[in-house]
Amino acid sequence: MTPQLLDVVVLERDIPPQGLRRGDLGAVVEVYGPDHVAVEFVAASGRTQALVTLRTSDLRAVSDTDLVSVRSMIESRA
Repeated sequence: MTPQLLDVVVLERDIPPQGLRRGDLGAVVEVYGPDHVAVEFVAASGRTQALVTLRTSDLRAVSDTDLVSVRSMIESRA
């Protein structure tokens, strides 16, 4: 995959320090050559949750078979 500026991408691995999980959607906000991009992940309210530089291998393109859902960033403690 060769992401372009403003592409919507899917995260392929968890990144616990930023609260990100595999399957989260982000937008490419900077391209640093063929192997690295900056991706912004936002909460449903529009607030930036994380802005991270990732390898392109950590991402995939959005597919027609992907379903968008919402999850809470706060883990419930039972």
